[in-house]
Amino acid sequence: MPKVIVSIDGVVIKEVQLTKDSTSLGRRPYNDIVIDNLAVSGEHAVLQMAGGEVYLEDLNSTNGTYVNGKATKRQLLRDGDTIEVGKYQIQFVNEAAEDSAASLTGEAADLQAAIKVLSGAAAGRQVPLTKEVTTIGKPGVAVAAITRRQRSFVVHHVEGAGRPALNGIPIGAEPMPLKSGDLIELAGTQMQFIQT
Repeated sequence: MPKVIVSIDGVVIKEVQLTKDSTSLGRRPYNDIVIDNLAVSGEHAVLQMAGGEVYLEDLNSTNGTYVNGKATKRQLLRDGDTIEVGKYQIQFVNEAAEDSAASLTGEAADLQAAIKVLSGAAAGRQVPLTKEVTTIGKPGVAVAAITRRQRSFVVHHVEGAGRPALNGIPIGAEPMPLKSGDLIELAGTQMQFIQT
C-alpha cells in the first residue's frame, strides 16, 4: 500500500498510508494531511490513486508543488519520489515497488554519502544522501540538487538567483561531479560532501 512520509529539515513528522482514492494535503484542518505552515496553501495539492498508480496534482497553490526539485501541476509518482511543499519534504513510498528497490539498495549500499552543514543555523547537522535526488537550499531563493548516479554523485543548480558554488567556483548549467571533501556553498550556507 502506498504511503507518504512527511518531514522538515530531515525530521519525520508523520507517516500517512494512502487508503482513499483521493488524499488532500494543505494548511486547513479538514485536509487528510494537514501541514500547518504559511508557505502551504489552504488546499495545496491532492494525491489521487487509480489502479495502483498515484498521481500528485497541485491545486493552484500559491507557492507551487515540487517533485524531485521540479515544479509540477500533475505528475505520476514513483517509489522514492520527494514532493516539496514549502519547507516540507514528503517522500512517496510505494510498497508494491519495494521488492525491486531492495535489489537496488543492495547494489548501492556500498555507495554512502552525506552532506555536513558547516555554517548557519543548522551547522553540525549531517544529512545522509540516501535518495536518488536530494534537494538543498531555500525554495524561491536558491535550490541545488545532489543526484546519485550509478557510482557517483553530481550537484546541479535547480532554481533561484543565487547559484551554488563548488569549491568556490559557481556551478553553471551542467551538473558537476562531487568527490569526498568538496565544499558546496548555497545562499550563504557552507556544506561539505562526504563519501564513505
